[in-house]
Amino acid sequence: MAERDIIIKADNVYKEYTLGSISGRSFYEELLRRKNKEQAKLRKKINALNGVSFEIERGEAVGIIGANGAGKSTLLKILSRITAPTSGKVYLDGTLSSMLEVGTGFHPELSGRENIYINGTILGMTRKEIDSKIEDIIAFSEIREFIDTPVKRYSSGMYVKLAFAVAAYLESDIMILDEVLAVGDMKFQKKCLDKMQELSSKEGRTVLCVSHNMVTISKFCKR
Repeated sequence: MAERDIIIKADNVYKEYTLGSISGRSFYEELLRRKNKEQAKLRKKINALNGVSFEIERGEAVGIIGANGAGKSTLLKILSRITAPTSGKVYLDGTLSSMLEVGTGFHPELSGRENIYINGTILGMTRKEIDSKIEDIIAFSEIREFIDTPVKRYSSGMYVKLAFAVAAYLESDIMILDEVLAVGDMKFQKKCLDKMQELSSKEGRTVLCVSHNMVTISKFCKR
């Protein structure tokens, strides 16, 4: 029997939050928060993730479903290294690009074109490699007219179009999507789904997709 090619593994992952407790917005507020940490211990704690374990093979398209508050986005943020688990381990055998919510992943003051190069550099690509992809990214995004405009001027739909194009065409092994396609128009959503199927079936990209749209999940995801 052939050995399984595991690209993502979660091992007994917990994520605990304390209700009513957030980090201070300034150094002074942070000092006050730490001073009152004994009071924070008395606040109610909840587990957003409660001992989650799974394995995903290279090239799989996997759907993550559940009611609001089930911990789906928390799991993706842990996989994306945006937040750390309270306990447990996550292993990734490859590079990762993610679309977790509108407004993350791009520098608002920089243009769409500049953000493409930054994202490619973060993934370890050379300028020449990014140059070879940038026309495909711009064409897919359908926002060529605004590609040299700072992304803070973009509508949410324009932002999603560019973010998906970047995630799809820059060379990452794992692609993570969190309900973001719901912002785009129906025609672009179908275009994205077709591209995701191509990335998974033809290019061997591993895709994780959170969605409340079960038609999308059942059509695209294998499990």
